[in-house]
Amino acid sequence: MSTSIDQAFIKQFESEVHAAYQRQGSKLRNTVRTVSGVNGSSAVFQKVGSGTASTKSTHGMVPVMNLDHTNIEAVLQDYYAGDWVDRLDELKLNIDERQVIAAAGAYALGRKTDELIINQMATASTNVIADGNVGLTKDKILSAFETFGANDVPDDGQRFCIVGWKQWSELLGIEEFVNADYVGQEALPFATITQAKMFLGTIFIPHSGLPIDGNDIRSCFYYHKTAVGHASGADVQTDVSWHGDRAAHFVNNMMSQGAALIDEDGIVVINCDETPD
Repeated sequence: MSTSIDQAFIKQFESEVHAAYQRQGSKLRNTVRTVSGVNGSSAVFQKVGSGTASTKSTHGMVPVMNLDHTNIEAVLQDYYAGDWVDRLDELKLNIDERQVIAAAGAYALGRKTDELIINQMATASTNVIADGNVGLTKDKILSAFETFGANDVPDDGQRFCIVGWKQWSELLGIEEFVNADYVGQEALPFATITQAKMFLGTIFIPHSGLPIDGNDIRSCFYYHKTAVGHASGADVQTDVSWHGDRAAHFVNNMMSQGAALIDEDGIVVINCDETPD
């Protein structure tokens, strides 16, 4: 195999990993505040308090709101996902098989991205809805909805709720969630294969990586995009190197990312019982 062919293999592999990560990797990265290209070991997100409008006298000074500013730091960590590709195996691989290997690395890094975000959500303790020995119910969703209203969380299309697959099945049993008379034909959960749905001005997304404790209590999260921050110092990169002693390429996928909880008022933890019937 000539050097040029080997380089073509490497470049194509790199592009396939990057494309697979963007297409299939993280479900949650675009649902939170994100900053890319961070230089250094951490990123700082600004949390700004609410201001109050006041009157002023003629020719008087404009009143200052004196907004409360808080710095929230997200520490970046480096993550790797590598594997060997044997030279003789390469000869037997077609394009589809190489894409499978590329997607595996992208999926691994995508799961880690979501894990970082979910771990920060799990630290929220201000607004918690108890499991009550039941799963996800309409009353729990409405309770979270009311909490957001009381906390003046914007109803601007940037509200999200991630639930486990058990809870997604329970949502499908709520008439208001699935009946076109309530949500319209275009918003039915069966109308798309993306497994996401708008309900009560909130995008509901099923996710397999949500925490569950020893009592089969699954934590779901109702949150606003601005409540959690995700920082990337290096997006997914791929390094492919030849090792003659192994007669194989080593494919190393890597990234440097971190996450931080910015505003607990913008997150409601909904605990749901998954105890088998």
